[in-house]
Amino acid sequence: MDYQNQSFPYINRELSWLDFNSRVLDEALEKENPLMERIRFLAISESNLDEFFMVRVAGVKAQVLSDYTNEDVSGFTPQKLLEELQKKIHDFTEKQYSCWQRSIVPALKKQNISFLTPEEMNEEQLSYISQYFDKILFPVLTPLAVDPSRPFPHLANKSLNIAVHLKDEQKESCFAVVQAPSILPRFLKIPSPEGQSQFTLLEDIIIYRISSLFELHKIKACTLFRITRNSDLNIDEDTDDLLQEIEKSIKKRKRGRPIRLQLIQKCDKQTKNFLTDSLKVKSDEIYEVPGPIDLTFLGKFASQSEFKDLCFAPVVPMYPAADFVDSENIFDTIKEKDRMLHHPYESFQTVVDFIRAAAVDEDVLAIKQTLYRVSGNSPIIASLIKAAENGKQVTVLVELKARFDEENNIHWAKKLENAGCHVIYGLQGLKTHCKITLVVRKEEDGIRRYVHMGTGNYNDSTAKIYTDLSVFTCSEPFGADASSLFNVLTGYSMPPEYNKFAVAPHGLRSFFERRIEKEIQNAKNGIEAGIVAKVNSLVDPKIIEQLYEASKAGVKIQLIVRGICCLVPGIPGLSDNISVHSIVGQLLEHSRIWMFENGGDKQIFMGSADWMQRNLNRRVELVFPIEDEDLKDRTEHILMTMLNDTVNTRILLPSGEYKMIDRRGKVTLNCQTYFAKEAKQRADELKRVDWSEGFKPQQNPNSSKQRNSNDESE
Repeated sequence: MDYQNQSFPYINRELSWLDFNSRVLDEALEKENPLMERIRFLAISESNLDEFFMVRVAGVKAQVLSDYTNEDVSGFTPQKLLEELQKKIHDFTEKQYSCWQRSIVPALKKQNISFLTPEEMNEEQLSYISQYFDKILFPVLTPLAVDPSRPFPHLANKSLNIAVHLKDEQKESCFAVVQAPSILPRFLKIPSPEGQSQFTLLEDIIIYRISSLFELHKIKACTLFRITRNSDLNIDEDTDDLLQEIEKSIKKRKRGRPIRLQLIQKCDKQTKNFLTDSLKVKSDEIYEVPGPIDLTFLGKFASQSEFKDLCFAPVVPMYPAADFVDSENIFDTIKEKDRMLHHPYESFQTVVDFIRAAAVDEDVLAIKQTLYRVSGNSPIIASLIKAAENGKQVTVLVELKARFDEENNIHWAKKLENAGCHVIYGLQGLKTHCKITLVVRKEEDGIRRYVHMGTGNYNDSTAKIYTDLSVFTCSEPFGADASSLFNVLTGYSMPPEYNKFAVAPHGLRSFFERRIEKEIQNAKNGIEAGIVAKVNSLVDPKIIEQLYEASKAGVKIQLIVRGICCLVPGIPGLSDNISVHSIVGQLLEHSRIWMFENGGDKQIFMGSADWMQRNLNRRVELVFPIEDEDLKDRTEHILMTMLNDTVNTRILLPSGEYKMIDRRGKVTLNCQTYFAKEAKQRADELKRVDWSEGFKPQQNPNSSKQRNSNDESE
C-alpha cells in the first residue's frame, strides 16, 4: 500500500504523543484522584513535555532547517508538522495552567495549603524569608552582568533564571541574569498560622531581595525565564572509543541550541527583546505562561511526608511472591517449574535475590546480563561486582546509548570493569534493549542454565512504579537460546536459528508478521482467530497495515496501548474489528504481552519490544513464549482484567480522540488495585501454616548465601 496515500489511516506519531500527554494531564483534572496525585500528574505532564521538546521537537526543527520537505506516513511535511505541534503545545500549556490555577490551587486552599508571594506575607513571614536569603541564598547566588565586556552567559538546560532590567546612574538600561540555584529546594515552607501549611517559591524570595545583588542600580523589572535545549545526541559509532565519544556528546548536549524559551506572562518588553536577541530564538519558540514556570517541582512537593494522606494508598509489593513463598533455594524453586512475577504487585526484590544468590553460590560458574537502565544505587550492580570478586565469569552488556541515562551507565560500566567484569558497550548501530540474565551453574547432573527474562529494566527503583513481568526458567531450549544470544552480543557470532526466542533486528518483524498472517488465514478459513496485544507504543506502518488487513478478514483485535498509537480503530470496512484501550493510572503500564488465538491453541509471548520501527529494525530486542500452562492462564487473566478496567481506561475513537470508558452497567474495576489485592491474596493463601504438626522453623530466604547482611533490603 502507498503510505503517502491519505486512504491509509495513520495518526502522526508526534501528535499522538501529545494526545498521550493530554491523558496524563487529564488525571490531574480528575477530581476522584487524591489531591497530591493530581499534582504529581501535572508535574509528570511537564517533565514529559520537556523531554518531548529536547528530542522530538528538536528533531522536527532539524528537518525544517535542513530543508527536508517530504511528507511522512501521516501526510505531514516537517514544516506543517512543526506548525501543528506548536499550536497543540500552546493549547496544552494553557490547559496545564488552567488546571493549576482553577483546579489545583482552590483544592489546595480547601486543605489549608497555599503558596504565598511576599506581597501576601505577614511581617513574621517576610522576616523568615529575608533570613533565608541572607544565610542560604545570598552566598550561593551569582549575578551575571551582560554588557560589551561580559557576554550573555551559557545557561544550563532547563535551569530557572531571572533576567533583571536595570538602570544605572546615567539612567541607561542594562541587563543581568541571576540563575536560581537548582541545588536548593524550589519551595520553602514558611511560618504559618495554626492549621495552615504555607509555602513560597525560591524565585519569589530572590526577586523580593534582588536589590541586594545590584546596590548601584535601580531595578526596573525582573522576568523569570527558562530555556530548553536540543538534547538529542549525535554519536559517531565508528569511533575507536565509544565510551569517550558518548562522554563528548553528553557535553555537547548541555550546549545544544535553545528550542524553547518559557517566559512569565506580561514580562517587560525590553527584557523580552533582550532575551530573544541574546538566545537567538524565534517568536514561535517563545511560550509565555502565568507561572510558576517549570511545574516539575510539584512532583517533589506532592511527595512530602506530611501529605501522605492526600495520596493514593501505596501498592505494597508482596515479598516473597506466591511462587517463592517456600523457596529455601531459588535455583531449586526454578528447577521445579517456570516461575513468573507481576511487578510491582510482586516484589522485584526476588530478581535482585536471584542475582545476589548467583553471586555467592559456589556452584555458579558464570553470570551474563544486559543492562539498559539501572538505579542510582543498584543492588544488582553490587551483586555483579561481588560475583566477579568471587572469581565467577561475569559478562555485562551496558547500553551506553540509553537516552538520558548515558552518564549513569558510563559510571556503572567503569565500576564493573574495575571489578573485573567483562563489559560490552552495546553493538555498533544498534541499541541493546532486551532484558535477560543467564546464570550458568554446575550441578550433580551436569551444567544447568538458569534464565531470567523480563519486559522491564533491571532497575529496582522504577520496578516499584512500573508494571512489568518477569519469567524464570531453566528449560534447556531457553538456556541454549540465551547462550546463543549472548554470543551474538559479545562476539562475532551470526544470529542463529533460535529454539524459542524471537530477536530483533533480524527476526522479530517476520515473527510478528507470520503470526498476524496466520490469524488472517484462520479467520478466512472459519477457524478461531484473534489478537490481544499490550504495548507501550504502536507506530510501525507495516504492522498497522497488516492489522488493518486482519480486521478486514474478521480477526478480532484488542489492543492496550499506553502511549503513542498511530492506528485508527473503528473505521467501517477497515478497522471495525479493532479496539484500542489506553490505561493511565497510579502505576505506569510498561509490560509488553501478545496473545494469538491460533485456532484455539493460544500462543502467548512477552518481551522488551514495542511495535515501533526502532524496536523492530534498530534495536536488539527479545520476545519469548510462555509455555507453562499455569503461566499462560495467568497471563491471559492479566490481559482480560486490563481489558475490563473501567477506572483507568480511555478508548481511542475513529476520530482520533480518546474518551473515558462508559461505566454504565459495568462493574467498577481498577485493574491496578485489583492486581495488588490478588497478589496479596495469592501470597497469603500459601503462607497459611498448619500448626497441627507442631512448629516448623522456616528459613528466611534473605539469609545465608542469598543475601549479604550489609546489603540493602527492600
